[in-house]
Amino acid sequence: MTKEVYAVQIADAISIKNCKNNFEEELLFHDSDELFYERFQGQYIYIFKYGVVCFYNINRDEIEQICNEILMYAKNIVMTDISENVNIVLGKTTNKVSFGTITLREFDVESLRLVMLNTSQSVALDNYTNISEQILEDTKSHTSYLEENGRLDISGKKLKKYIGRVLNIKNKISENLYIFDSPDITWDDENLNKLNQDLKRIFDLKDRYRSVHDQVEIIKENLELFKDIMFHKESSKLEWIIIILILVEVMDLFIQKLT
Repeated sequence: MTKEVYAVQIADAISIKNCKNNFEEELLFHDSDELFYERFQGQYIYIFKYGVVCFYNINRDEIEQICNEILMYAKNIVMTDISENVNIVLGKTTNKVSFGTITLREFDVESLRLVMLNTSQSVALDNYTNISEQILEDTKSHTSYLEENGRLDISGKKLKKYIGRVLNIKNKISENLYIFDSPDITWDDENLNKLNQDLKRIFDLKDRYRSVHDQVEIIKENLELFKDIMFHKESSKLEWIIIILILVEVMDLFIQKLT
């Protein structure tokens, strides 16, 4: 028997509190970051604060309807298609994790939740990868202009907003993608712990996370340089203003002595 896990990024963030207070499915697990529901028997929905919703054994028409409902509690809707799906095969002799297919000996809610968690984190990483790559390209264009012209083509308020955007992305990644921490349910269960490690390996989560983190660090270093250049430029302007004011005062005193 084969069922599908499907995860999709619908927004930058979802209010877990508002969703919990208003979503009417049966809540099986919750904390400040995520909500895990059973919709009907054998159908599950996993909602994450970083804007990803994951579904098990629910058709795409129903998924679209549910996503539209959850968007009421979301911030900054994601318009591009960022999603991932894996097949769950039940009733085999051993658990096995391979690309695109997860084989389980028998249905187990906690095993399913691990699959849905890792699939959702993979989707979130795709989203952050796209964002960081775009910002890195923008940053490269500014550094190229600096190399060719000896000055920046971005300054003042625009540069400050740019720095703030990068820092916000860095904070979101650090806060939301806690992929190095194993869920509590894996601590005392060897089988769940092995499944979790296998899922991280097949989704390549750690290397992808490190790649995004390194990109953001490169961007941050460049922006620190931009900031220093901007402050130096502003400092130079201030020095010239002071010099001009002193000259004006000296000229004024000189003219007063002559008269």
